[in-house]
Amino acid sequence: MTEKLMTENSNCNNCNGHNDRNDYIETSTGKWEVVIGLEVHAQVISNSKLFSTAATEFGSSPNENVSFVDAALPGVLPVINSFCVDQAIKTGLGLNGHVNLVSRFDRKNYFYADLPQGYQISQYKYPIISGGYIDIEKDDGRIRRVNLERIHIEQDAGKSIHDQSPNKSFIDLNRSGIALMEIVTKPDMRSADETSVFLQKLRSILRYLGTCDGNMEEGSMRADVNVSIRRPGADYGTRAEVKNVNSFKFITAAINFEVERQISLLENGGVVDQETRLFDTSTGQTRVMRSKEDAQDYRYFPEPDLPPLVLSEERIETIRKTIPELPDAKTARLQHDFDLPHYDAALISADKETADFYERALNSKGTPTKDFAKMLANWMLGELFSCLNKSGKNISESNVSAENLAELINLIKTDVISGKIAKEVLELMWDSGKRASEIVEEKGLKQITSADEIEKVAKEVLTENESKVAEYKSGKDKLFGFFVGQSMKKMGGKANPQVLNEVLKKLLSET
Repeated sequence: MTEKLMTENSNCNNCNGHNDRNDYIETSTGKWEVVIGLEVHAQVISNSKLFSTAATEFGSSPNENVSFVDAALPGVLPVINSFCVDQAIKTGLGLNGHVNLVSRFDRKNYFYADLPQGYQISQYKYPIISGGYIDIEKDDGRIRRVNLERIHIEQDAGKSIHDQSPNKSFIDLNRSGIALMEIVTKPDMRSADETSVFLQKLRSILRYLGTCDGNMEEGSMRADVNVSIRRPGADYGTRAEVKNVNSFKFITAAINFEVERQISLLENGGVVDQETRLFDTSTGQTRVMRSKEDAQDYRYFPEPDLPPLVLSEERIETIRKTIPELPDAKTARLQHDFDLPHYDAALISADKETADFYERALNSKGTPTKDFAKMLANWMLGELFSCLNKSGKNISESNVSAENLAELINLIKTDVISGKIAKEVLELMWDSGKRASEIVEEKGLKQITSADEIEKVAKEVLTENESKVAEYKSGKDKLFGFFVGQSMKKMGGKANPQVLNEVLKKLLSET
């Protein structure tokens, strides 16, 4: 099947008002529109579980963090963790949602071997958060608003382990009862790339808020992806749900496979069944897990052991005051205050650890200037990130501290060292852990700014290359770079470039 991505004006129904254009897939039979919605399960950062005092630490021995409540022993009762509620409120506020003053827990009945109760305590008709949205930026600069349906609180299930024995499965209940926020979007995404950008933005916001660590490899953030296709302007098609995908790479691959599978089915006279599917990372394909349940299949009814969750306006406003500056606001501020390019400001702001590192460096030398801020951004996103990538480290593990990077930038700004020498110094800082000023003193790398000293060397270069001087004077202006290079070579790269250029121009105009 040959497919081509098209972008054009569209007024199709159900499209978001923020989106003036849509991306379509075109095949031999016409155009198709992809429709994607997500159910993101985000584990709440909390020292104890949603309904018990058991620990939530990742990596503990199997079944180490299990209370009587988590194991669903007869006669035990759940008690709501107030901090988890506050974390959900904070998340809702950070995602532009409405906090409901009254919400309610229900029992969602289904059987899994790793769900001890035989039901999950969740929220259904009355969630803690309604609405909300995240604005995402596409590669071409367009903004798409992805609206949220709701955020509700629920308890996580345990984990089934199938690879420890050829004929047995094992159950680890450490995860059972950990608080989850289920963040449900409207079907507003139109491609795998958009979905990946949305999830990365969501992860970034949750990490800024401190409500979920977003460690997808540990399962603390995972998504159920609902994919359907339709002709532009038509009603929504039948969706297939791809369950529990826990990496951006796999989510993109799962969506792309599903889109191709569904188009192929419909174009060959088949139908898309409403079903739950699993993504096989080894084949890059989805496969049927079960027929998709509807709400009535879960036999929801009010949780009899928990009263309605009633919140006060005062509690909500107290939490609202703790909301930090979030990525979009930080990007706008860095652009406004320091004239950073949008790309640089957005890249710095996208990751909380990166933003914190930048701001520590920015403010370590008093009130920063715009020039300092721009140079710091260039060096951090360029040279420092190169060192991090080579070593496989993230910025919180950097061998060069924010304060030491700021000192290096200051040495460049004050003409103590040149930019070229600074690259050498940064490498030495990375390897040794020493400060920039220490290395410059030890290695004798201070820049030479004396015009007299530089002129002496420049005269030697011109004398040694009289034929090239003649060529320069005859119109070969590009030879000026040759004279600069030769002078720098003689001075070990320590000459101040601006002074050297001025000296050479003066000498060449005199000879």
